[in-house]
Amino acid sequence: MIKSTQQVESSEREVSVFQASRRLPAFQFFLRYPIFLLAFGPPIFRAQAIGTDTSQSHFDFWSVFQVGWISLISLRAILRVISARSIFIPNQIRSILRLAFFLGVIFLASVAYSPGRLVSTEFSILYFMTLICVVEFLVDTYSDPPDWTQCLFRLRLVAIWLFAAILITLPFAPSLVMAIVPGAGIRIIGGTVGSVPVLGPIIAIISAYSFLHSLESRVRAAVFFLVGLAGTLITQSRGTEIALFIVLVLLSLGWAKKSRRSAYVFIFAFAASILVAALVVGSIGGDRVWNAFNRGQSAAGIATASGRTDIWKFAIQYSISHPLGMGYVAGFRNIFTNRFDLNFEGDVTRLGTTHNTFVQYLVDGGWLGIALYLIMSVKIIALGWRFAKRRSLVTLSSERTTIHAIRCALLLLVFCFVEGMDSSIFNIPLQGAFYYQNIIVTIILGASTSMLILSRSRNASFPR
Repeated sequence: MIKSTQQVESSEREVSVFQASRRLPAFQFFLRYPIFLLAFGPPIFRAQAIGTDTSQSHFDFWSVFQVGWISLISLRAILRVISARSIFIPNQIRSILRLAFFLGVIFLASVAYSPGRLVSTEFSILYFMTLICVVEFLVDTYSDPPDWTQCLFRLRLVAIWLFAAILITLPFAPSLVMAIVPGAGIRIIGGTVGSVPVLGPIIAIISAYSFLHSLESRVRAAVFFLVGLAGTLITQSRGTEIALFIVLVLLSLGWAKKSRRSAYVFIFAFAASILVAALVVGSIGGDRVWNAFNRGQSAAGIATASGRTDIWKFAIQYSISHPLGMGYVAGFRNIFTNRFDLNFEGDVTRLGTTHNTFVQYLVDGGWLGIALYLIMSVKIIALGWRFAKRRSLVTLSSERTTIHAIRCALLLLVFCFVEGMDSSIFNIPLQGAFYYQNIIVTIILGASTSMLILSRSRNASFPR
C-alpha cells in the first residue's frame, strides 16, 4: 500500500527529530545553543557592598558586564526569532509560555507602585530577555533538536567550571566566596562568583542519574557525584542538604522500579544505610549528631527556620492588605528593611529576599503573580511527567535518551522547588540560580516537544 503524502511527511519528521544525535564539542555547543551561557551568571569577582540599598539602582563595571553579557545573548535570540522562516510551538508549550509572559507583564505593571521603580523596570526587562532566549531555543530545537542528554551534561559542565572558579578564588579572596557563621563554622557559599548551594546539588543529581542509567562512564559519573556531594556539604546549608537528599531518594526509587535486580540492590542499600546510620548515632551520640546537623542552633532558631517564618509572616500579612504586592524585586528590599530598620547588606540573597521562592513571587507580583507561577509550575510538571513515565513503545535509542533527559530535568526542578522553600535565589534575574532553573524548564519543554512530534508522527502513520 502506497503511503499518503501526510504519512511520508510524518515519517520524515520522526526521522529528523530522532535521528542519530551528534554530540558537539563544548565550544561549538555553546555557540549553537547560547542560552546555556546564561548559566554562567556570569561570575562577578567583587565583594558585597555593605550598607548599600539595592532597592535603588547602582552601576559599576561588574553590573555593566553582567547585563551586557545577558543582553548580547538575548539580542541574538531576538534576531534569530525575527529571521525564522516559520515559528511553530505546540499548544501545550505555548500555554506555558503565555503564563510566563503574563507573569512578566505583572512584574512590569508593578513598577507603578514599586519603591524602586528603576530597579523594578530593569529587572522586568531582564526577565523578558530571559524569556525570549527560552522561546528562541524552543523554536530552533523544534526543527533541529539537540542531543537532550548532552544539554544536561553541558549544564553540569558550567556548574563544574563555576565550582572550580570558586575553589580557585578561595585562597586569594576568601571573603568573596565564604562566610564564617557562629555555630556553623566556615561555609563555602560562593558569593557573587557562583551559588554553591545550587552548583553542588546540580552536579550531584545529574551525575547520580547518569551513573544509575549508564549515560556515561560510571567512573566519570561517580567522581563528579562525589564532587557535587562535597560541594553540597561545604555549604553547611540544611535546606540544600535536605533538598538533595529528597531528590536522591526519588531518583533511587525510580531506578529501583527498573528491574527486579535494581529493586534488590535498592533494598540492600537502604538496609545498609539504616545500619550505618544506627552505628554512627550509637558511637557518636544522638545529641551530637543533632547539634552538628543544626549547627548548634537553639530550639527557637530551629522552630523559626533561622527567622524565616517571621519574614514569611510579615510578607503574607502585608500582601493581604496590599494584594498587588510590593513591586518586582525592589519592593521587598525596601519595605522590609525600612520597616524593621535593618542594616541592609548588598548581597541580595540575604535581607533583600523573603527566603522562599513562593513567598517571593507573592511579594513581587501579588496574589495573581503567585497564582500564575503555581499554575505554570503544575503544567510544566504535568507535561514532563506525561513523557517521563512512558515505558512502552520506546524503540529508538535517541527517544530513550530524550526520556532520560526529561526525567533528570524533572528531578532537578524538584530540587529547585524544595530548595526554594528556604531560598529566593531562583526568583531574581542576575543570579545564576535564576538562569539554571529557566534552563532546566527549557530542557523539559524542548524535550517534551520532541516527544509530542514523535507521538503525532506515529498517529499520522497509522492506517485509517
